[in-house]
Amino acid sequence: MANKNANAAATDTSNGAVLSTGVKGLDYVLCGGFTPHRLYLVEGVPGAGKTTLALQFLREGAQRGEPVLYVTLSETEEELRAVAESHDWDLNGVQIREVIPSEDNLHSDQSYTVFHPSEVELSDTTRAILAEVDAIKPTRIVFDSLSELRLLAGSPLRYRRQVLALKQFFAGRRCTVVLLDDLTQRDHDLQVQSIAHGVVLLDQTYPEYGAQRRRVRVTKYRGVNFRGGYHDFLIRRGGLEVFERIIAPSSTVAPEWRWLSSGMPSLDRLLGGGLESGSSTLLVGAAGTGKSSIAAKFATAAAERGETAALFVFDESPQILLNRMDGLGIGLRRHVAEKRVLLQRIDPAEMSPGEFAHRIRAATERDKVSLLVIDSLNGYLNSMPEERFLTIQLHELLTYLGGRGVATMMIAVQHGLIGTSMAGPVDASYLADSIIMMRYFEADGEVRQALSVVKKRGGNHERTIREFRMGGPGGFRIGEPLRDFHGVLTGVPQYRGTVEELISSRREDA
Repeated sequence: MANKNANAAATDTSNGAVLSTGVKGLDYVLCGGFTPHRLYLVEGVPGAGKTTLALQFLREGAQRGEPVLYVTLSETEEELRAVAESHDWDLNGVQIREVIPSEDNLHSDQSYTVFHPSEVELSDTTRAILAEVDAIKPTRIVFDSLSELRLLAGSPLRYRRQVLALKQFFAGRRCTVVLLDDLTQRDHDLQVQSIAHGVVLLDQTYPEYGAQRRRVRVTKYRGVNFRGGYHDFLIRRGGLEVFERIIAPSSTVAPEWRWLSSGMPSLDRLLGGGLESGSSTLLVGAAGTGKSSIAAKFATAAAERGETAALFVFDESPQILLNRMDGLGIGLRRHVAEKRVLLQRIDPAEMSPGEFAHRIRAATERDKVSLLVIDSLNGYLNSMPEERFLTIQLHELLTYLGGRGVATMMIAVQHGLIGTSMAGPVDASYLADSIIMMRYFEADGEVRQALSVVKKRGGNHERTIREFRMGGPGGFRIGEPLRDFHGVLTGVPQYRGTVEELISSRREDA
């Protein structure tokens, strides 16, 4: 009775119902899942995850009480159950049938047609499978793999006839069919793609350094406005985990506008009041100028207001960051322990950009963060397979976060220490709403640090260049405008005051 009810539910498409693939992220990409009673093609090189996806699809049906069938022409039932065991899966309810062609069917002069409508030329093995299909009446069925059918067919024409016959055979049986193809042939065959209702490609690449990267792309889905492009995924214990690509909404409701204070009045004044909710700020400068410390100060201030902030750290270990903040008197550690500040270490060699974007989405939607820090864009760039896509992904990411009212701080470490030839890893300045520039400069036989706000959209800000020192109340000291210096941002300024004034200012800083 349970199977009968499940069949009825699966065949009811009057309300636009779809079948879940068993992979949440893939369902999102497919706008819900597979349209029932259609034939689908899942392509991918060996090891891309086709078998794992197929088992998840069938297990999803079995858990709903549907009769499901896995027909394997390449792997044995023992191998399939070993795959399931590696994911700690129970295959109860999943029928597995091995189809092993006889040696006679492998002769070149043997006429062999799989699932021809007349069923005249079907082999005894195939007839047995059809009998199983008629007995089980599966609502979901997987064939693994098309490579075996292609070899047995012998010619492209006969192969196309076989796949068409397969489609026609199941058309009247209200069954959703998934065909697996391992892409082992030299020339990519488009015959099955033209027949299938939908095509899903599982791609696997190997960067020069780090773990392999897996991506999924829907290349065809008739009648559905699916989410195109590549979406990263991982194969973990428990199956595929797809990280859907962040797509900035075309229209958003403007979030509530408010100021986000740093907790330091002098720094807020430089920014014209603080950071604006939904805005993006770029902190740019040489290594060690205090960019991460300022971002951590903003995160600590957000936590002290009862909000949640998130720090995604590429370049520095969390423990070293916490120790540095302890030394500056910034109470970041306590807020991390209380989960008011979410501190996550990101390894660019192991984490794909899609998984990183997924973590940002989770922090935004699940943890309701008001401030998000990416430290740094240099590490983010290293996680990208190709540099030219970084600004496109950043644009989508910042638009998405801005639409949800999240203030974003991005840190970019420039190459070099002092001089006019300093350059960043990527030009993201046009994407940012505000830019805070930090510089080293030489004065009085000492290397000092300067801070200035050089850009802020939609608001006034202070345009002075001020000396910046780490230490003191609040973790920092921001001095008076450096009006007696000319060329501070070049790193080698000219002092236009008197020696007495310079000595006096140094005593006041002390």
